[in-house]
Amino acid sequence: MRTVDEHRAAVAALLKPTPIETRPLAEALGLVLAEELRAAVSLPPFDNSAMDGYAVRAADVADATEAAPVRLPVTTDIPAGRTDHPTLAPGTAHRIMTGAPMPDGADAIVQVEHTDGGPPGGEVRIDRAVAPGQHLRRAGEDVSAGELVLPAGVDLGAARIGLAAAVGVAEVRVHRPARVLVLSTGSELVPPGKPLRHGQIYESNGVMLASAAREAGAVVEQLRFVPDDVPEFLAVLGERLGPGHEDGPVDLVLTSGGVSAGAYEVVKDALAKRGVEFIRVAMQPGGPQGAGRLTRLAGPASVKTQTADYPAVVTLPGNPVSSWVSFEVFVRPALRAAMGHPDSARPVVWASLGEELRSPVGKRQFRRGTYDPSSNTVRTVGGPGSHLLSALARANCLLILPEETERHEVGNRVEVWLL
Repeated sequence: MRTVDEHRAAVAALLKPTPIETRPLAEALGLVLAEELRAAVSLPPFDNSAMDGYAVRAADVADATEAAPVRLPVTTDIPAGRTDHPTLAPGTAHRIMTGAPMPDGADAIVQVEHTDGGPPGGEVRIDRAVAPGQHLRRAGEDVSAGELVLPAGVDLGAARIGLAAAVGVAEVRVHRPARVLVLSTGSELVPPGKPLRHGQIYESNGVMLASAAREAGAVVEQLRFVPDDVPEFLAVLGERLGPGHEDGPVDLVLTSGGVSAGAYEVVKDALAKRGVEFIRVAMQPGGPQGAGRLTRLAGPASVKTQTADYPAVVTLPGNPVSSWVSFEVFVRPALRAAMGHPDSARPVVWASLGEELRSPVGKRQFRRGTYDPSSNTVRTVGGPGSHLLSALARANCLLILPEETERHEVGNRVEVWLL
């Protein structure tokens, strides 16, 4: 029996870093930057107005008050996007919009709210003085040309993509998303929406694991309803993983079900002699696990031919909570690390236990829970059973009960993974 940490290391070792590729900036959301970005231009690239109003020389309106306003002729309009270089003559004003370039000679902006809104060709009445530099955005005050704006290794969220675009970046070098193939096995499985016969259940693991892998940042393909038949299982897998498949290579095959000690454990029977090791892990739920790299799909199982194109395989148990918990513990961090994410683990806090709990000595228990940040306390949702999916849907965390302790008192501090 492996420890949880040993199996996490085994799974992580299977998933190599994904290749680096160039993508248009607009297609890089959620990916990890592989090379640093430096600004090609300053930000802002020119002095511009922070307000809708009037560009002036501050000295010309130094005495303006509501009781004694200053009147200036408005000689031109400067909308955002104007590309010439108008010059502001002393004793005049230019009407200007937010983001428009400052005219030469102007050193301040009067907000339109402190004027009567006079038009170009007329006069504007200004009833408030402004200081030099007021309501101006200076060139380079945010970013200077050549400055490092994003280091390698950061996740590209919306704000970082916006910054990259603002300094003129059109393409970025990023870590390619991992490609994951999800298979659910079981002759009892029926697609949701179809009538159930006695002894059948709706298939949920496949869509759940596919969603979890997408949430982790992977590109996912799902093959559903592989029956409990070894030749058919190998045929389905071999067809997808064969050379030249139109959907390209796969980095990870993720299965659920068929890995325990029953008579119809199709995944275990099919892959045990094809590079996948099946073991038990000292955890609850999720004891039966498998991991490895495929060595062969067709021909006698005893003949192994290591093929570089064959993907890593992680086989998860079939009970839905066991399957999801196993994904969180073993697969999610390995996937995110392979794609270069610096935050491969869930956020962790240590919280006070709000109830007394018991867990089996020798096994690390992962309980569904609700974490209250206001009191820094955590309580379980539902029991420890691996079939209680509704409790999982209500949980906002996993609380971790260590292997060496059976009884956990109210107030004990426990590790909590925030979901």
